[in-house]
Amino acid sequence: MFGLSYPQQRKVSPYLLLLPAFLAIAGVIAYPILRAVIMSFQSYSLMRPADIGFIGLGNYVRAIQDEVFWLSLRNTAVYVFASVGFQFLLGLGLALVLNKRSLLSTLSKNLMLIPWVIPGVLGAFMWRWLFNANYGLINDVLLRLGILSERIAWLSRADTAMSAVILTTVWRGMPFFALMLLAGLQAVPDDLYEAARMDGARGWQQLLYVTVPVIMPVIVTTTLLRIIWTANFVDLIYLMTEGGPGYSTQVLSVYTFMTARSTLNYGYSAALSIFLTLFLMLVVLMYIGRARKEGIL
Repeated sequence: MFGLSYPQQRKVSPYLLLLPAFLAIAGVIAYPILRAVIMSFQSYSLMRPADIGFIGLGNYVRAIQDEVFWLSLRNTAVYVFASVGFQFLLGLGLALVLNKRSLLSTLSKNLMLIPWVIPGVLGAFMWRWLFNANYGLINDVLLRLGILSERIAWLSRADTAMSAVILTTVWRGMPFFALMLLAGLQAVPDDLYEAARMDGARGWQQLLYVTVPVIMPVIVTTTLLRIIWTANFVDLIYLMTEGGPGYSTQVLSVYTFMTARSTLNYGYSAALSIFLTLFLMLVVLMYIGRARKEGIL
């Protein structure tokens, strides 16, 4: 092959076999990222195609001076950390329940995947109906239980819209946490629990000092993935609230999408997406740094 000796062919062959995959990744991922970076330094609006050109840091300066950008960034932090935190806690609790071998556990493992496999668009419309002020099921149940005295427009009030969106995100993402943590729990040796019981450790002590330390690498990896995915959510929030009322649920991913969609200003939208990427990179680096400092990774 190409005049190479057999040892040289053995070294080159793996790279040649992986070359199609590398080209596919470059075409699907690397090129769009590079294109977005280039556009972020341009005045690139389809409303004014004649004005397309290089403007340096103009889009970034505009974003820094944009009050909606800072509000969206704050909403992103609240939305991501609140929803991922509750996903982890509820997913861990569900995984502990499912880890017990029983018929109910087997059935529950299949049923818990329903929120995860339902398309995001369908899930958003379903929860928008549940939160509807006039005929939503949530208002009806709370009124019958006497918890509410009147119907609440959950998605139309600034003080409840974000909580409703977070609840929907937790419902959708909790099965992923439960499934991954369940796999980690099933890998914990029974000998560790027996030794802990012999030392007088109770159930919650076994959880804190045996279970959690053993599955900590799984927790770190799963949480990291969910932070990235949740920060990039567009469909769920956009279909439920469109970032409203006002800007109460306007996260950075939705603001980027709506800017590109409504104004066709792809240059400024690309700059917003770069800021979102930098925000995620900062969170990831801090998270990984803390994990390595504690010896988890």
